[in-house]
Order: sequence, then C-alpha cells, then structure tokens
Amino acid sequence: MNISNKIYQPFYFSFLVKSIALKGLPFLCLYLLLSVSAVAQQREKLENQRKKLIQEIKVTTDLLSQTKKTKEATLERFLTLQKQIEKRQELIATLREEIDITSQSINRSMDVIGFLEEDVERLKTEYAEMLRMAYRQKLNKSQLLFIFSSGSFNEAFRRWQYLKQYDEYRQKQAKLILETQNSLNQKVASLQERQVEKQKLLESEERQAELLRLEKLAKDDLLAKLKNDESRLTHDLKAKQKAHEKLNTAIENIIRDEMAKRRREERTGAVADNSEANNDGLKISTNVLTKGFLQNKGRLPWPVQKGVITSFFGKQAHPTIKTIEITNNGIDIQTDTNAEVRAIHEGKVVGTQFIPGYDYMVILQHGNYYTVYSHLEEVFVQKGETVKTRQVIGKLSKDKETNASKVHFEIWKEKTRLDPTDWVRRE
Repeated sequence: MNISNKIYQPFYFSFLVKSIALKGLPFLCLYLLLSVSAVAQQREKLENQRKKLIQEIKVTTDLLSQTKKTKEATLERFLTLQKQIEKRQELIATLREEIDITSQSINRSMDVIGFLEEDVERLKTEYAEMLRMAYRQKLNKSQLLFIFSSGSFNEAFRRWQYLKQYDEYRQKQAKLILETQNSLNQKVASLQERQVEKQKLLESEERQAELLRLEKLAKDDLLAKLKNDESRLTHDLKAKQKAHEKLNTAIENIIRDEMAKRRREERTGAVADNSEANNDGLKISTNVLTKGFLQNKGRLPWPVQKGVITSFFGKQAHPTIKTIEITNNGIDIQTDTNAEVRAIHEGKVVGTQFIPGYDYMVILQHGNYYTVYSHLEEVFVQKGETVKTRQVIGKLSKDKETNASKVHFEIWKEKTRLDPTDWVRRE
C-alpha cells in the first residue's frame, strides 16, 4: 500500500488516540459529579444544623429577655445563659466547618478551572489543526485520491468509512469545545458564589464570636453575684428539696393507688378485657397504650412547644454551689411565660394535685407508663378524662422572681423513674 497507506496510517493512529481520550472523559466527569454531590450533601447538612442552632439560640434569647426584667440575679437566668453559650459555641463550630468546606470547594473549583482552561486551549489547537488539514485535503482532492488509490473495493470502502468517521469526530470536537467552554464559565460563576458565601460565613463567625464573648462576661458577672448570695440560694434549695419530696410522695401514692385499683378490677373481673374507657365510651386496651408509648420512644413530642432544658435527669452537682449535689427525677424545661402544656401521648388522667413549690401537678397514664407535668397555674382536664397526643392539659404559672415559666416533667414505668430525654424528641 504505497502512498495511500502512508496517508491512512497517521490519520488512523491520531483518530484512535483522540477517541480513547474522549472515552476517558465521562469517567472523569462522573468522578467530579460524585465528589461535588458529596460536598453538596455535607454543606446542606451543616446549613440545616446552622439554621436549627440559630432557632434554638433565638428561643434562649427570648427566655433571657423575660428573666432580665428582674433586677435580682437568679439561678434560672444563669442556667439559661449557660445553655445560650453552649448553643453559641456549637454554632461557631458549625460555621467554621462550613467555612472549611467552602474553602475546599473553592480550591477544587480553582483546580478544575485550571484543567478546563488547559483543555479548551488544547482542544482549540487540535481543532485548528484539523481544519487546516481538511482544507488542504479539499484543495488537492487528496480524499478522492486516498479512496481511489485503494488496492480493492473493500479497502476503498474502509477508507471511505474512516473519512466519514473522521468528519464526525471533527464535529464532535467542535461540540466538545463549546461544552467545555460552557462548563468553564459555570465553574467560574460557581467559584464567585462560593467566595461570596465564604465571606458571609466569616462575617457571621465574627459576629457570633463577639456575642459569645459578651455572654461569657455576663455569665461570669452573674456567677459572682450568685456566689455572693449563696446563703439565699442554699435556703431556696432546701425549700425546693422539701417541695420535691412532697411531689415525689404524691406521684408515688397516685401511681400505687392506680396500680392497686387495676389489680382489684382484674381480680373481680370488672376489667376483663384489660382496657380503659375513654370519653366517647370506647375502650382502649392498656396493652395497646403501653405498646404505643414504648414504640414511640425517642419520638414523643415535648410537653411544651419550645424551650430549653435547664436541669437534667439524675444526680448532678449544683450549677453554682459545687459542694451540693442535687437529684432530679425528671427534667426542667424553661419556656415562654404562661406557656401551654401538652400531653406527649394519648392516655388517661389519673391524678391532679396542688403541691406547694410545684403548683398544680397532672399525672397521665399510658398503659404501664405515666407522665407527670408540674408547675401548672391552671389545669384544663379532670381525673378519669382521656386525652389525646398534644392535647393541651394546662397552663404554666409564672415565677414572681424571674418572670419566667418552666415545666417540671417526669416519666415513670410503674414505680421506676425514667430519663425523659430518652423518650422525647426536640421539635
């Protein structure tokens, strides 16, 4: 194959090399897409976390504004401010993580832009060379010579196919240049957006850091005042402990009486189907209520619409008097003044009672489980009444000293106290 083969072989080799390069491009694109998708998911997760923390900080800020109305330093204000600082620190950590991810995204975008710019220049150079070659072939009619100089009809057909494929490849090359240029423009625009986003995050971090500094100063000042007034706090703590003992005794008595009543009814056959009658005369199985309550563990709603936990379950050191250890049978949630209290699950009212220091208390039965709601100024339900999930059962009282309201909330399984934070979820 004389001259025709000398022309055919370099063309064919060049075509193969470029085809392989084009086939490798989708894998690179797929890798980049997967990487961008993972970063986008992480960024979205952090953004949602940031929004949630900002909302929680807003709640504590509102609560602090309510307790600020009193001139006297209070433990409730100290605890709320402490929660505010913790949330602010979480927010700053989230912002810093977002800034890091955005910086990484910017660096990746700059690398991709560099590669795309190189690709555009390379593709343009290759395409220009292809156009010059095509023009020369057109002038000297070398394509026809290339075909008609074949040794056989089959070879001529293969050469014609090759020229056709080469022409199609050239068209694809032109299209690829446009697509790469568009991708480059999009990356440049995306880079500019990321840079603006990073600047906003940096400014937000600076604002949050300054607010955190001021809140820590306020906390230190409040702590100093509370320590100076330690005698009053100790006196108040003793009074609260006595009230807590009365509350605990009342809860145990009501639960014990309710359990004894159910056993008597089961023995006499009064509740043969082991069920409780609701307001509509229908019967709800005790086992069904127990199972429903247990199945919703970790997903039960809060007893108030919003708020912040200022005291957790179990034994813990006093927040300001380190020599004193306190025991909490439930959790305390500070919330809006005179906020409404809701049942966290359907059940039956088995007790309401006024406890000095805790105001009105309501106990709901959910099969073998019981929930307790204290510090109520008003009670909207009566003993024996069946309630639904999220039904309002009362309104919280307002503390005269702090101008704030809080609900003391407990969960029992018969005579065993449980940690409410394992059962309720933050809404």
